[in-house]
Amino acid sequence: MIFRTLFLALALKIFVTSYADIDSETYVIHMDKTKIKSLDVSRGTPKTWYEQIIESINVSSAVEDEEQPDHQQTSHPKLLYAYENVISGFSAKLSKQHLKSIRKVDGFLSATKDELLTLHTTHSPHFLGLQEKKGLWDAKNLASDVIIGVVDTGIWPEHPSFKGSGLSPVPSHWKGKCQVGPKFAASKCNKKLIGAAAFFKGYEAIAGRINETLDYRSPRDSQGHGTHTASTAGGGNVVKGASFLGLAKGSAAGMRYTARIAAYKACYQLGCASSDILAAMEQAVKDGVDVLSLSLGGSSKPFYNDNTAIAAFGAIRNGVIVSFSAGNSGPSKSTVTNVAPWMMTVGASYTDRGFPTKVELGDGKIFSGASLFSGKPTKNLPLVYFTGVAKFCTSGSLSPKLVKGKIVICDRGINSRVAKGEVVKMAGGAGMILANNENQGEELFADPHILPATSLGALAANAVKMYTNSSSNPMAMIKFEGTVYRNPAPIMAAFSSRGPSSIGPDIIKPDITAPGVNILAAWSPNISPTQLKSDKRSVLFNIISGTSMSCPHISGLIALLKSLHKNWSPAAIKSALMTTAYIYDSNNSPISDTASNGSKFATPFEFGSGHVDPEKASDPGLVYDITTEDYLIYLCGLNYNSSQIAIFAGGNFTCPGNSDFQPGDLNYPSFSVILSRNAPNVSVTYKRTVTNVGISVTTYAVSVTEPKGVSIIVQPKVIKFRKVGEKLSYKVTFMVTADGILSSNFSFGSLVWVSHKYSVRSPIAVTWM
Repeated sequence: MIFRTLFLALALKIFVTSYADIDSETYVIHMDKTKIKSLDVSRGTPKTWYEQIIESINVSSAVEDEEQPDHQQTSHPKLLYAYENVISGFSAKLSKQHLKSIRKVDGFLSATKDELLTLHTTHSPHFLGLQEKKGLWDAKNLASDVIIGVVDTGIWPEHPSFKGSGLSPVPSHWKGKCQVGPKFAASKCNKKLIGAAAFFKGYEAIAGRINETLDYRSPRDSQGHGTHTASTAGGGNVVKGASFLGLAKGSAAGMRYTARIAAYKACYQLGCASSDILAAMEQAVKDGVDVLSLSLGGSSKPFYNDNTAIAAFGAIRNGVIVSFSAGNSGPSKSTVTNVAPWMMTVGASYTDRGFPTKVELGDGKIFSGASLFSGKPTKNLPLVYFTGVAKFCTSGSLSPKLVKGKIVICDRGINSRVAKGEVVKMAGGAGMILANNENQGEELFADPHILPATSLGALAANAVKMYTNSSSNPMAMIKFEGTVYRNPAPIMAAFSSRGPSSIGPDIIKPDITAPGVNILAAWSPNISPTQLKSDKRSVLFNIISGTSMSCPHISGLIALLKSLHKNWSPAAIKSALMTTAYIYDSNNSPISDTASNGSKFATPFEFGSGHVDPEKASDPGLVYDITTEDYLIYLCGLNYNSSQIAIFAGGNFTCPGNSDFQPGDLNYPSFSVILSRNAPNVSVTYKRTVTNVGISVTTYAVSVTEPKGVSIIVQPKVIKFRKVGEKLSYKVTFMVTADGILSSNFSFGSLVWVSHKYSVRSPIAVTWM
């Protein structure tokens, strides 16, 4: 009888609580900031006022509930975020009664219901201007069958991003299969994930047999990376309610979310053997993929020694477009990898979505950071910073006696960012501040820490360290603001590898930039978001950063263009993406670079032609086309010998005799020019040919922004087309001027062909020798 009574009481409580939760909704409350009164500055910010408002309406609602006969319990109001910069106000989960009370508060302006924005998994589709049922996401274009091959760590086939329901039969040009292996049956493939294979012979030859307690000798993904990149490129159909532990909530969709995916596993715990990568690319071309995406790379080397460059050329020769990540070795110069001109090389940049934090010191100073920790703010806690190896928070370096209950400042380096948090937590620390040094600049990584932690840029980190060392009782508090959308964007990521290319300086690399920071996409649920042993969390979606994330964005966009322009060559699609890219942020200022603390604008050696603009790329007006023979002649211009060129040609290839061809004459959509700073009036002339893919009868006039120290002459200055498909050529002469003696090693400009409808832009980069 007692048990039954307790059961009924518990059931009643659950019912009442559930009813109260249903009654509550999330609202964004706009407040008049001039009404903020009597704030104790030493105690906080406007958030203090908002917390007082929430507490007051909670009390008043409770009183009103008691006064009502047969009252139903009202849920407690919950403050989610306080806004100070984008808007003045806050967001909170409120009942109708709470909202009624807030409307009476002095300073209340308006309340709007929060909404789940669609197609915002990575936030990338919206940021890139893709809209459902419009343009490139028009139903007719999405209905066309395109296959994206992803060479990576495999795939988690059961993930909802790879469901095959609602799709048409597998494309007839698909010749691949679903390879059976440990934990991977043939039935794991479907109309979405149409094929999968694993390649590990090269890896096992180098590293020994795969440890099957850590990885799979099958296409199944044990690291999450391949699942993430595959879903970014072509994941879908749309997965609603996607988020990372409540952050970045929205609907999940890849760039070309109706594309078919073929997963080729060539990467394992210790890396990717180039022999396995080549085998994967070979199989992919044989299977009939239309696009290949590879978020991997090694050290730069001459093209004839670069296996992935050679394999990529083979793919291009078979009509398969290949995109590669530029690398994560920035901000040092000449770190870009995958630089062959037939490769699409992708840098990484920020979108307008972030996960900000506030670090409030005991002296009242506040600094901004970033984190994916989604818990409550820390209390005001003692702050410590150590010298020697302990400052890096490596395993065994911290004394529990000195760390327990404190926030520890950890310098980046030696071990991973999330591993430092694990070390702090194991030693009894209550929080962590991850400090950048000068080389890491103001890059703010949002990491899924296992304790309250945040990253800080170099300037803020130095200020916090100075405070810690000078104060007799240093204290700090970390506050987490959740998901915030703010301008300006895009901004170049400091980690994104930069040019000029040390292998092919006559080509600007990277080619383009795309979203690559804090990207939310599918994840293998068998591994934690940090991949730390102590992290027991399981997630379906994870947020990570790198050119590994930007590359599949471009791969998916290539697939969109491929389905719209089925007869375009790989070079034509690449040209369309490059010549329509933009170089200004959402505030109409030149795109900046986080590596320079925001004080320097990014250049073509950071972002290539600029940030991708897919809808404009779908109708570029003109394209710079390149055939495989053109690429071989380019190799002749590099003075490669016949045996070296044969690697690419698949046999003998005779370089044109008595040719005045130079590498800069390759019909590339950008110009990289090498000049001597002490040779006034010396010039170099390059030739280009453009193909009309826009309006049949149209006229273009050239507009040039000259790099400092260079005079540019274009002949002709006007080109007139009479039909679609017509090709017209022009020449560009670059001449060193009297002011060509510069302190800088580089200068930049642009050449733009302008008609009444189109603007076809090519960046110019001058390297001064």
